[in-house]
Amino acid sequence: MTETMETYGPYGGRYVPETLIPALDELDAAWREALADPAYRAEIEHLGRTYTGRPSPITLAPRFAPGKRLYLKREDLNHTGAHKINNALGQVVLARRLGKTRIIAETGAGQHGVATATACARFGLECVVFMGAEDMRRQAPNVERMHLLGATVVPVEFGTRTLKEATSEAIRDWITNVETTHYVIGSCVGPAPYPEIVRELQAVIGREAREQLLEAEGTLPEAVVACVGGGSNAIGMFAGFVDDPGVRLVGVEAAGAASLGAGRTGVLHGSRSSILSDTDGQIADAHSISAGLDYPGVGPEHAFLRDTGRAEYVLCTDEEALAAFRRLSETEGIIPALESSHALAVVDGLDAEYVCVCLSGRGDKDLAEALTALGMRV
Repeated sequence: MTETMETYGPYGGRYVPETLIPALDELDAAWREALADPAYRAEIEHLGRTYTGRPSPITLAPRFAPGKRLYLKREDLNHTGAHKINNALGQVVLARRLGKTRIIAETGAGQHGVATATACARFGLECVVFMGAEDMRRQAPNVERMHLLGATVVPVEFGTRTLKEATSEAIRDWITNVETTHYVIGSCVGPAPYPEIVRELQAVIGREAREQLLEAEGTLPEAVVACVGGGSNAIGMFAGFVDDPGVRLVGVEAAGAASLGAGRTGVLHGSRSSILSDTDGQIADAHSISAGLDYPGVGPEHAFLRDTGRAEYVLCTDEEALAAFRRLSETEGIIPALESSHALAVVDGLDAEYVCVCLSGRGDKDLAEALTALGMRV
C-alpha cells in the first residue's frame, strides 16, 4: 500500500496499491487541467442547465415545521431524482478528456448507479455498476432503471452485501482494468483527488442555495442541514456556507452507521477518515434503513470539519427518519428519500428558526421499504 500526505488535516491522502498510483496521478493532472479550462466549466454548466434541470429550486415548508422558516433545497427535482447526477456528469466528462471508454461505479441506494448509467448513456460509454445484493433487493426500482439505461449491474454477495462490499468490489475491478476504465466514486470518499473532485462537483448545491436564500429572505439561514453517509450532498451543501461563521452546518448520520459520532480514525477504501471499527482496526458493520447511509465510513473533509468544530454531526434513528418521511409527504406533498428524511427529522429539535435542509433525493426508490416499515403496505 502507498501512503501520501493527508489533505484535510490528519485525514484524506492515498492508501492504495501501487498499481493505482499512476491512474490517480493521471486523474489529478486531468482534474487540475479541467479546473483551469473554461470549456470544461462551460460544458458542466450547460449540462446542468439543459440536462439536469439546474438550478434546483428552494421550497418553503411551513406545514412541516410550523413556527420555523424551513426551506428545502430541492435536489430531488434533478434529472434522475437526486444530487448524484451533478457528480456523475462531471466525472464522466472528465473521463472522456482522459480517453477512458469504460466507466465503473459503486452504489448503495442506487441513485449514484442510476446517475452514472444516465451519464454513460448520454455519452455512449460502457457502464458497469457494483451493488450489494441486499441493496439490490431494497432498491429494486433503481436496479431496473440501470438495466434500462444500458448498464451492467453486478451483484455483490459477500459480507453485509451492501455499499461497503460494493465499493471494495469496484476497486478490485479498477485495479484490473485501470488502463481503459475510470471509476466514478459516488461520494466524497476514496483516495485523493476524489474527495476534492466530488466536493467541487456538488458545491453547486450550496452556491445556488446561498444565492436563493439571500434573495428570498435577505439574509443567510441560521443553519443548513444535510444527511451524511459518505457525505456528498452534505459537503456540497456546506461548501456554500463554510466561510460564513454565522451559519451552523449540521450533518445528520444514521444512528446505526454513525462514523463521525461513534467512529475512530482509520483507513477505508483508500483514505484516512473517521470509520466504524473495533479496537483491532477491523471494519464494523453499519446499519440503516436507508441504503445510502448504510456505510461504515465518511468523507475525510467531514472528519476535519467535525474536529475543527466548524460542523456538528447528530444522530437519527430509523424510526425518526420514517416519521419524517411520512410527515413531509402528508404536510407538503413531497415524498423524500429515506436519506433526506434523516435530515428532516432533526429540524424540530434545532435551536434555530430559519433553516435550510438539503432534500438530496426523492422517495420513489424507498416506497416498498418505508411503507412496509410503517405498516402501510396494501
